[in-house]
Amino acid sequence: MTIDVAAAERFVHANARLLDRHRLAALRGRSADPVLTALRAYRNPDGGFGHALEPDVRTPDSETTCALHALEVLAEVGALGDDMVAPTVDWLAANDVDGGVPFVLPGAAAYPHGPWMVPTPGGSHLTFGVVGVLAAVDLDHPWIARATEWCWDKLERPDELNAYWVKYALVFLDAVADAARATAVIDRFRPLLDEHGSVPVPGGTADERLTALTLSPHPGSRSRALFTDDQLEVDLDRLERGQHEDGGWTFDWLGWSPGQSAEWRGIVTLRALSALSLNGRISV
Repeated sequence: MTIDVAAAERFVHANARLLDRHRLAALRGRSADPVLTALRAYRNPDGGFGHALEPDVRTPDSETTCALHALEVLAEVGALGDDMVAPTVDWLAANDVDGGVPFVLPGAAAYPHGPWMVPTPGGSHLTFGVVGVLAAVDLDHPWIARATEWCWDKLERPDELNAYWVKYALVFLDAVADAARATAVIDRFRPLLDEHGSVPVPGGTADERLTALTLSPHPGSRSRALFTDDQLEVDLDRLERGQHEDGGWTFDWLGWSPGQSAEWRGIVTLRALSALSLNGRISV
């Protein structure tokens, strides 16, 4: 199989958001400064992020999914020391419900959103993702400690976690400082995986599942212990085969609006290029 990297880059330039075009440039070794400038356009005065930074919730108001997406972008370009981070954590702390952060805030209902983007009781799986990203930051904030304990408490019952909870729990466990404790918990996730190293998404589309590479994208991470080399190679082959004739990749969850679908295709194309590069299949 051969990846057409040039076609993928043309797809991003033709279809993706300005932010994601700058992310592509950073992936290729250019300055991250334009990424930060584009990301700031999604900020709100309250310190959070909105404006469909996460394409499935299209409110201009700050949302927890958008805060996580912003932190992931900052981590990707090595900019977690940027002055956007502390106000984002303050905003997350202000929206704490039980130590964790909610999945969606009630105000999102007034704007276009994916049918699954509705409030749920208590803290959500996004908490794992946020704390996992922030583990790389030397930020003395009381909410981070509170949220970390929330995460450990949820991991007392790993058999109760489904697909996206598993994905973001592994983000947390790959990054949290207590490596011995994290490694022991990761091993308890084995019964949740099928023979391919995948987890189905309940309530998703017929074929929607989180695969080994989605659950553990980084070589050398603690979570890689859950997957065999064969499972990862098969998943990398699947990812290679997923490139479309237009050069881009697509997603397996519901496409509910043209704007959402176009924006997600740009993002997942970037993710595909990044994953294939990290795992030695291509050079970008």
